Amino acid sequence: MEVVPAWAPAVGFTLLPHAGGFLGSSITKREIPVWYETLQKPSWCPPNWVFAPVWGTLYTSMGYGSYLVWKELGGFNEKSVVPLGLYAGNLALNWAWTPIFFGAHKMGWGLVTLLLTTGTATATTASWYNINKTAAYLMVPYLAWLSLASALNYRIWKDNRNKK
Repeated sequence: MEVVPAWAPAVGFTLLPHAGGFLGSSITKREIPVWYETLQKPSWCPPNWVFAPVWGTLYTSMGYGSYLVWKELGGFNEKSVVPLGLYAGNLALNWAWTPIFFGAHKMGWGLVTLLLTTGTATATTASWYNINKTAAYLMVPYLAWLSLASALNYRIWKDNRNKK
């Protein structure tokens, strides 16, 4: 008798990254009109409405990739510790950025967090490549967006350093 339906892990892994995004969105929604709108931003800063659909897509993509790795390695076991551990660390850093940048208004620490996030995302992608190439390729848009986000965070921090 099967206790967990076969589709449940795929759905769970795919939705997991959205949990942190959902929790962070309450901070973001509160701080955009009060604080973020007052910051000087570069001309190439995407409009605010772009961020939610982009993050929703990226979270779905990386979540499904994590499921593919989990499935390929036969679940949580000795072989999955490094690739899924890197991914878990990456998610924790990803979720930490919003309370640091938007919640605490710590733009410099936000940048540090984003650079660490990018590093762990790169390590995750590399570790996934020999396990499941599709999973690794699903991380590529995330890596590209993290590069843009890091550059944007740097410029906002640099251009607003004296702002409280």
